[in-house]
Amino acid sequence: PLSTFPGIEKFKGRYLHSRDYKDARDFTDKRVVVIGIGNSGSDLAVEISQAAKQVFLSTRRGAWILNRVGEQGYPMDIIFTTRMKIFLKKLLSSSMVSDFMEKQLNTRFNHSHYGLKPKHRILDQHPTVNDDLPNRIISGRVLVKPNIQEFTETSAIFEDGTREEIDAVVFATGYSFSFPFLEGCVKVVENQIPLYKFMFPPDLEKPTLAFIGLIQPLGAIMPISELQCRWATRVFKGLNKLPPRHDMETDIKQKREAMAKRYVKSQRHTIQVDYIPYMDELASQVGVKPNLLALFLTDPRLALEVFFGPCTPYQYRLRGPGHWAGAREAILTQQQRVVKPLQTRTVDEQPSATAMPLIFKLVGAMAVLAVIFAYM
Repeated sequence: PLSTFPGIEKFKGRYLHSRDYKDARDFTDKRVVVIGIGNSGSDLAVEISQAAKQVFLSTRRGAWILNRVGEQGYPMDIIFTTRMKIFLKKLLSSSMVSDFMEKQLNTRFNHSHYGLKPKHRILDQHPTVNDDLPNRIISGRVLVKPNIQEFTETSAIFEDGTREEIDAVVFATGYSFSFPFLEGCVKVVENQIPLYKFMFPPDLEKPTLAFIGLIQPLGAIMPISELQCRWATRVFKGLNKLPPRHDMETDIKQKREAMAKRYVKSQRHTIQVDYIPYMDELASQVGVKPNLLALFLTDPRLALEVFFGPCTPYQYRLRGPGHWAGAREAILTQQQRVVKPLQTRTVDEQPSATAMPLIFKLVGAMAVLAVIFAYM
Protein backbone atom coordinates (compact mmCIF):
# COMPACT_ATOMS: atom_id res chain seq x y z
CA PRO A 1 0.00 0.00 0.00
CA LEU A 2 1.08 3.55 -0.76
CA SER A 3 0.72 4.54 2.91
CA THR A 4 3.83 2.50 3.75
CA PHE A 5 5.98 5.14 2.02
CA PRO A 6 6.57 8.01 4.50
CA GLY A 7 5.80 11.46 3.17
CA ILE A 8 3.81 10.38 0.11
CA GLU A 9 0.78 12.33 1.36
CA LYS A 10 2.70 15.62 1.16
CA PHE A 11 4.29 14.92 -2.23
CA LYS A 12 2.96 17.58 -4.65
CA GLY A 13 3.67 15.70 -7.86
CA ARG A 14 1.59 12.99 -9.49
CA TYR A 15 1.61 9.45 -8.15
CA LEU A 16 -0.27 6.37 -9.31
CA HIS A 17 -0.30 2.58 -9.18
CA SER A 18 0.89 0.67 -12.24
CA ARG A 19 -2.68 -0.53 -12.88
CA ASP A 20 -3.64 3.10 -13.65
CA TYR A 21 -0.80 3.67 -16.13
CA LYS A 22 -1.96 4.45 -19.68
CA ASP A 23 0.68 6.16 -21.80
CA ALA A 24 4.36 7.10 -21.53
CA ARG A 25 3.58 10.46 -23.15
CA ASP A 26 1.94 11.50 -19.88
CA PHE A 27 5.46 11.68 -18.46
CA THR A 28 7.14 13.62 -21.27
CA ASP A 29 10.17 15.58 -19.97
CA LYS A 30 9.38 14.54 -16.37
CA ARG A 31 11.64 13.06 -13.72
CA VAL A 32 9.90 9.84 -12.71
CA VAL A 33 10.47 7.24 -9.99
CA VAL A 34 9.21 3.72 -10.68
CA ILE A 35 9.02 1.67 -7.47
CA GLY A 36 9.33 -2.08 -7.90
CA ILE A 37 11.44 -4.26 -10.18
CA GLY A 38 8.97 -7.01 -11.01
CA ASN A 39 7.80 -7.45 -14.59
CA SER A 40 5.43 -4.47 -14.42
CA GLY A 41 8.02 -2.17 -12.85
CA SER A 42 10.80 -3.00 -15.29
CA ASP A 43 8.47 -2.74 -18.31
CA LEU A 44 7.21 0.65 -17.13
CA ALA A 45 10.71 1.95 -16.43
CA VAL A 46 11.78 1.02 -19.97
CA GLU A 47 8.68 2.47 -21.65
CA ILE A 48 8.49 5.69 -19.63
CA SER A 49 12.23 6.31 -20.13
CA GLN A 50 11.58 6.84 -23.84
CA ALA A 51 9.55 9.97 -23.06
CA ALA A 52 10.71 11.14 -19.64
CA LYS A 53 13.71 13.34 -18.89
CA GLN A 54 14.95 10.79 -16.36
CA VAL A 55 13.64 7.56 -14.81
CA PHE A 56 14.75 6.24 -11.44
CA LEU A 57 14.03 2.54 -10.83
CA SER A 58 13.77 1.94 -7.09
CA THR A 59 14.15 -1.59 -5.74
CA ARG A 60 14.35 -3.04 -2.24
CA ARG A 61 16.30 -6.18 -3.06
CA GLY A 62 17.25 -6.09 -6.76
CA ALA A 63 16.43 -8.82 -9.28
CA TRP A 64 17.86 -11.26 -11.77
CA ILE A 65 16.82 -10.14 -15.25
CA LEU A 66 15.99 -12.81 -17.83
CA ASN A 67 15.55 -12.04 -21.51
CA ARG A 68 12.61 -13.09 -23.68
CA VAL A 69 14.78 -13.82 -26.69
CA GLY A 70 16.96 -16.83 -25.98
CA GLU A 71 19.65 -18.83 -27.77
CA GLN A 72 19.50 -18.61 -31.56
CA GLY A 73 16.63 -16.16 -31.18
CA TYR A 74 14.12 -18.69 -29.89
CA PRO A 75 11.55 -17.51 -27.31
CA MET A 76 12.94 -18.22 -23.86
CA ASP A 77 10.02 -20.41 -22.80
CA ILE A 78 10.60 -22.66 -25.82
CA ILE A 79 14.12 -23.26 -24.53
CA PHE A 80 13.36 -23.57 -20.81
CA THR A 81 10.02 -25.38 -20.80
CA THR A 82 11.15 -28.87 -21.66
CA ARG A 83 10.81 -32.16 -19.80
CA MET A 84 14.52 -32.77 -20.16
CA LYS A 85 15.36 -29.58 -18.25
CA ILE A 86 12.81 -30.40 -15.54
CA PHE A 87 14.37 -33.85 -15.26
CA LEU A 88 17.88 -32.40 -14.95
CA LYS A 89 16.66 -29.91 -12.36
CA LYS A 90 15.42 -32.84 -10.25
CA LEU A 91 18.85 -34.45 -10.41
CA LEU A 92 20.79 -31.31 -9.48
CA SER A 93 20.71 -29.30 -6.29
CA SER A 94 19.00 -25.90 -6.23
CA SER A 95 22.39 -24.28 -5.61
CA MET A 96 23.93 -25.93 -8.68
CA VAL A 97 21.05 -24.84 -10.91
CA SER A 98 21.26 -21.28 -9.53
CA ASP A 99 25.03 -21.16 -10.10
CA PHE A 100 24.60 -22.16 -13.73
CA MET A 101 21.71 -19.80 -14.46
CA GLU A 102 23.29 -16.82 -12.71
CA LYS A 103 26.53 -17.34 -14.62
CA GLN A 104 24.57 -17.37 -17.89
CA LEU A 105 22.74 -14.16 -17.00
CA ASN A 106 25.92 -12.40 -15.93
CA THR A 107 27.49 -13.37 -19.25
CA ARG A 108 24.86 -11.23 -20.93
CA PHE A 109 25.46 -8.33 -18.50
CA ASN A 110 27.02 -8.29 -15.05
CA HIS A 111 24.19 -7.65 -12.59
CA SER A 112 26.59 -6.20 -10.01
CA HIS A 113 27.89 -3.59 -12.46
CA TYR A 114 24.31 -2.54 -13.21
CA GLY A 115 23.28 -2.26 -9.56
CA LEU A 116 20.73 -5.04 -9.97
CA LYS A 117 22.30 -8.07 -8.24
CA PRO A 118 20.10 -9.23 -5.37
CA LYS A 119 21.16 -11.10 -2.24
CA HIS A 120 18.77 -13.96 -3.03
CA ARG A 121 19.46 -16.71 -5.57
CA ILE A 122 17.71 -16.72 -8.93
CA LEU A 123 15.33 -19.56 -8.02
CA ASP A 124 14.20 -17.79 -4.83
CA GLN A 125 12.03 -15.21 -6.59
CA HIS A 126 9.58 -15.05 -9.47
CA PRO A 127 11.75 -14.06 -12.46
CA THR A 128 11.79 -10.60 -14.00
CA VAL A 129 11.86 -10.85 -17.80
CA ASN A 130 13.01 -7.83 -19.80
CA ASP A 131 15.20 -7.57 -22.90
CA ASP A 132 15.49 -3.78 -22.90
CA LEU A 133 16.27 -2.81 -19.29
CA PRO A 134 20.08 -3.17 -19.50
CA ASN A 135 20.07 -1.06 -22.68
CA ARG A 136 18.18 1.75 -20.90
CA ILE A 137 20.51 1.54 -17.89
CA ILE A 138 23.72 1.62 -19.94
CA SER A 139 22.45 4.65 -21.86
CA GLY A 140 21.65 6.46 -18.60
CA ARG A 141 17.94 6.78 -19.29
CA VAL A 142 17.15 4.55 -16.29
CA LEU A 143 19.09 4.89 -13.04
CA VAL A 144 18.77 2.03 -10.54
CA LYS A 145 18.25 3.24 -6.98
CA PRO A 146 17.67 1.56 -3.61
CA ASN A 147 14.41 1.62 -1.67
CA ILE A 148 12.85 5.01 -0.90
CA GLN A 149 13.24 6.20 2.68
CA GLU A 150 10.77 9.07 2.39
CA PHE A 151 9.20 11.62 0.10
CA THR A 152 9.24 15.38 0.43
CA GLU A 153 7.01 17.83 -1.43
CA THR A 154 9.19 17.69 -4.53
CA SER A 155 11.73 14.91 -4.08
CA ALA A 156 12.48 11.33 -3.09
CA ILE A 157 15.11 10.48 -0.49
CA PHE A 158 16.59 7.02 -0.90
CA GLU A 159 17.97 4.70 1.77
CA ASP A 160 21.54 5.38 0.65
CA GLY A 161 21.05 9.04 1.53
CA THR A 162 20.83 10.32 -2.04
CA ARG A 163 18.05 12.70 -2.97
CA GLU A 164 16.43 13.28 -6.37
CA GLU A 165 14.00 15.97 -7.46
CA ILE A 166 11.03 14.23 -9.07
CA ASP A 167 7.75 15.08 -10.79
CA ALA A 168 5.94 11.74 -10.65
CA VAL A 169 5.92 8.34 -8.94
CA VAL A 170 4.64 5.03 -10.34
CA PHE A 171 4.08 2.30 -7.77
CA ALA A 172 4.64 -1.14 -9.33
CA THR A 173 4.40 -2.77 -5.92
CA GLY A 174 2.16 -5.70 -6.75
CA TYR A 175 -1.47 -6.57 -6.16
CA SER A 176 -3.71 -7.94 -3.45
CA PHE A 177 -6.62 -10.13 -4.46
CA SER A 178 -9.89 -10.86 -2.71
CA PHE A 179 -13.35 -12.27 -3.43
CA PRO A 180 -15.85 -10.25 -1.40
CA PHE A 181 -18.70 -11.65 -3.51
CA LEU A 182 -17.80 -15.14 -2.27
CA GLU A 183 -17.75 -14.31 1.42
CA GLY A 184 -18.44 -17.46 3.39
CA CYS A 185 -17.07 -19.71 0.62
CA VAL A 186 -13.40 -18.71 0.59
CA LYS A 187 -11.22 -16.51 2.75
CA VAL A 188 -8.13 -14.68 1.52
CA VAL A 189 -5.52 -13.66 4.09
CA GLU A 190 -2.44 -11.80 2.79
CA ASN A 191 -2.93 -13.31 -0.68
CA GLN A 192 -3.13 -16.80 0.85
CA ILE A 193 -6.18 -18.77 -0.28
CA PRO A 194 -6.76 -22.45 0.56
CA LEU A 195 -7.56 -24.16 -2.74
CA TYR A 196 -6.92 -27.76 -3.75
CA LYS A 197 -4.47 -27.69 -6.66
CA PHE A 198 -5.04 -23.90 -6.65
CA MET A 199 -8.56 -24.51 -7.93
CA PHE A 200 -11.12 -26.10 -5.58
CA PRO A 201 -12.22 -24.95 -2.09
CA PRO A 202 -11.90 -28.13 0.00
CA ASP A 203 -14.80 -27.47 2.37
CA LEU A 204 -17.78 -27.02 0.02
CA GLU A 205 -20.62 -29.49 0.38
CA LYS A 206 -20.52 -30.11 -3.39
CA PRO A 207 -17.68 -29.28 -5.83
CA THR A 208 -19.56 -26.61 -7.78
CA LEU A 209 -16.92 -23.84 -7.66
CA ALA A 210 -13.48 -23.71 -9.30
CA PHE A 211 -10.94 -20.90 -9.67
CA ILE A 212 -9.35 -20.65 -13.12
CA GLY A 213 -6.08 -18.80 -13.65
CA LEU A 214 -5.53 -17.83 -9.99
CA ILE A 215 -1.86 -18.77 -10.29
CA GLN A 216 1.49 -17.18 -11.09
CA PRO A 217 3.27 -19.73 -13.28
CA LEU A 218 6.89 -19.97 -14.36
CA GLY A 219 5.63 -20.26 -17.92
CA ALA A 220 2.53 -19.48 -19.95
CA ILE A 221 -0.76 -19.12 -18.09
CA MET A 222 -3.25 -19.74 -20.92
CA PRO A 223 -2.43 -23.44 -21.52
CA ILE A 224 -2.64 -23.99 -17.76
CA SER A 225 -6.02 -22.26 -17.58
CA GLU A 226 -7.29 -24.41 -20.44
CA LEU A 227 -6.26 -27.61 -18.68
CA GLN A 228 -7.80 -26.31 -15.46
CA CYS A 229 -11.07 -25.82 -17.34
CA ARG A 230 -10.92 -29.36 -18.72
CA TRP A 231 -10.60 -30.75 -15.20
CA ALA A 232 -13.19 -28.42 -13.67
CA THR A 233 -15.86 -29.30 -16.22
CA ARG A 234 -15.29 -33.01 -15.65
CA VAL A 235 -15.65 -32.50 -11.90
CA PHE A 236 -18.85 -30.49 -12.40
CA LYS A 237 -20.26 -33.24 -14.64
CA GLY A 238 -19.39 -35.93 -12.11
CA LEU A 239 -16.88 -37.64 -14.41
CA ASN A 240 -14.04 -36.96 -11.94
CA LYS A 241 -14.25 -37.06 -8.16
CA LEU A 242 -12.28 -34.89 -5.79
CA PRO A 243 -10.49 -36.68 -2.92
CA PRO A 244 -11.74 -36.48 0.69
CA ARG A 245 -11.50 -33.09 2.37
CA HIS A 246 -8.66 -34.18 4.65
CA ASP A 247 -6.53 -35.22 1.67
CA MET A 248 -7.17 -31.92 -0.12
CA GLU A 249 -6.24 -29.91 2.97
CA THR A 250 -3.04 -31.92 3.36
CA ASP A 251 -2.10 -31.17 -0.26
CA ILE A 252 -2.82 -27.46 0.27
CA LYS A 253 -0.64 -27.38 3.39
CA GLN A 254 2.24 -29.17 1.67
CA LYS A 255 2.20 -26.77 -1.28
CA ARG A 256 2.08 -23.73 0.99
CA GLU A 257 5.04 -24.97 3.05
CA ALA A 258 7.06 -25.81 -0.06
CA MET A 259 6.43 -22.34 -1.49
CA ALA A 260 7.41 -20.60 1.76
CA LYS A 261 10.61 -22.63 1.90
CA ARG A 262 11.55 -21.99 -1.72
CA TYR A 263 10.83 -18.27 -2.23
CA VAL A 264 11.73 -15.06 -0.43
CA LYS A 265 8.86 -13.91 1.79
CA SER A 266 6.50 -11.81 -0.30
CA GLN A 267 2.79 -11.59 -1.08
CA ARG A 268 3.64 -12.27 -4.71
CA HIS A 269 4.87 -15.76 -3.81
CA THR A 270 1.62 -17.33 -2.64
CA ILE A 271 0.22 -18.75 -5.88
CA GLN A 272 3.42 -19.84 -7.64
CA VAL A 273 3.45 -22.93 -9.85
CA ASP A 274 6.06 -24.51 -12.13
CA TYR A 275 4.65 -24.98 -15.62
CA ILE A 276 5.35 -28.64 -16.45
CA PRO A 277 4.97 -30.14 -12.94
CA TYR A 278 1.68 -28.32 -12.42
CA MET A 279 0.37 -29.18 -15.88
CA ASP A 280 1.23 -32.82 -15.22
CA GLU A 281 -0.59 -32.67 -11.88
CA LEU A 282 -3.72 -31.43 -13.61
CA ALA A 283 -3.29 -33.88 -16.48
CA SER A 284 -3.08 -36.78 -14.04
CA GLN A 285 -6.45 -35.77 -12.63
CA VAL A 286 -8.00 -35.63 -16.11
CA GLY A 287 -6.21 -38.74 -17.38
CA VAL A 288 -4.31 -37.03 -20.18
CA LYS A 289 -0.72 -36.99 -18.94
CA PRO A 290 1.58 -38.38 -21.66
CA ASN A 291 3.07 -41.78 -20.87
CA LEU A 292 6.75 -41.27 -21.64
CA LEU A 293 7.77 -44.88 -21.20
CA ALA A 294 5.04 -46.11 -23.54
CA LEU A 295 5.99 -43.45 -26.10
CA PHE A 296 9.67 -44.41 -26.04
CA LEU A 297 8.71 -48.02 -26.68
CA THR A 298 6.08 -47.44 -29.37
CA ASP A 299 6.89 -44.09 -31.02
CA PRO A 300 10.53 -43.08 -30.33
CA ARG A 301 10.45 -40.10 -32.68
CA LEU A 302 7.47 -38.58 -30.89
CA ALA A 303 8.90 -39.48 -27.49
CA LEU A 304 12.12 -37.58 -28.25
CA GLU A 305 10.23 -34.44 -29.19
CA VAL A 306 7.98 -34.72 -26.12
CA PHE A 307 11.01 -35.13 -23.84
CA PHE A 308 13.58 -32.81 -25.44
CA GLY A 309 11.26 -30.31 -27.13
CA PRO A 310 9.05 -27.60 -25.64
CA CYS A 311 6.12 -28.87 -23.59
CA THR A 312 3.30 -27.44 -25.69
CA PRO A 313 -0.38 -28.17 -24.89
CA TYR A 314 -0.54 -30.72 -27.71
CA GLN A 315 1.12 -33.17 -25.32
CA TYR A 316 -2.09 -33.26 -23.29
CA ARG A 317 -4.14 -34.20 -26.36
CA LEU A 318 -2.28 -37.42 -27.18
CA ARG A 319 -4.43 -39.68 -25.02
CA GLY A 320 -7.42 -39.78 -22.69
CA PRO A 321 -10.50 -37.55 -22.62
CA GLY A 322 -10.38 -34.88 -25.31
CA HIS A 323 -7.57 -36.56 -27.25
CA TRP A 324 -6.94 -35.18 -30.73
CA ALA A 325 -5.84 -37.19 -33.77
CA GLY A 326 -3.68 -34.30 -35.00
CA ALA A 327 -1.69 -33.93 -31.76
CA ARG A 328 1.22 -36.11 -32.87
CA GLU A 329 1.77 -34.22 -36.11
CA ALA A 330 1.38 -30.90 -34.33
CA ILE A 331 4.13 -31.81 -31.85
CA LEU A 332 6.50 -33.03 -34.58
CA THR A 333 6.10 -29.79 -36.57
CA GLN A 334 5.95 -27.28 -33.71
CA GLN A 335 9.54 -26.07 -34.16
CA GLN A 336 8.80 -24.99 -37.75
CA ARG A 337 5.79 -22.99 -36.61
CA VAL A 338 7.86 -21.14 -34.03
CA VAL A 339 10.18 -19.64 -36.67
CA LYS A 340 7.68 -19.35 -39.53
CA PRO A 341 6.33 -15.89 -38.53
CA LEU A 342 9.92 -14.58 -38.46
CA GLN A 343 10.73 -15.65 -42.00
CA THR A 344 9.39 -12.62 -43.84
CA ARG A 345 12.53 -12.52 -45.99
CA THR A 346 13.90 -15.59 -47.72
CA VAL A 347 17.57 -16.31 -47.04
CA ASP A 348 19.87 -19.03 -48.32
CA GLU A 349 20.73 -21.26 -45.37
CA GLN A 350 23.93 -23.27 -45.43
CA PRO A 351 23.38 -26.80 -44.11
CA SER A 352 24.74 -27.18 -40.60
CA ALA A 353 24.93 -29.87 -37.97
CA THR A 354 21.84 -30.15 -35.79
CA ALA A 355 22.12 -28.93 -32.22
CA MET A 356 21.85 -32.51 -30.95
CA PRO A 357 22.15 -35.41 -33.43
CA LEU A 358 19.37 -37.97 -33.26
CA ILE A 359 21.69 -40.74 -32.09
CA PHE A 360 22.76 -38.67 -29.08
CA LYS A 361 19.14 -37.99 -28.25
CA LEU A 362 18.38 -41.71 -28.42
CA VAL A 363 21.33 -42.58 -26.20
CA GLY A 364 20.37 -39.87 -23.73
CA ALA A 365 16.77 -41.01 -23.74
CA MET A 366 17.72 -44.61 -23.05
CA ALA A 367 19.96 -43.47 -20.20
CA VAL A 368 17.05 -41.89 -18.37
CA LEU A 369 14.50 -44.65 -18.98
CA ALA A 370 15.53 -46.35 -15.76
CA VAL A 371 14.39 -43.35 -13.72
CA ILE A 372 11.38 -42.25 -15.74
CA PHE A 373 9.02 -44.15 -13.47
CA ALA A 374 10.10 -41.91 -10.60
CA TYR A 375 9.73 -38.85 -12.81
CA MET A 376 6.22 -39.88 -13.84
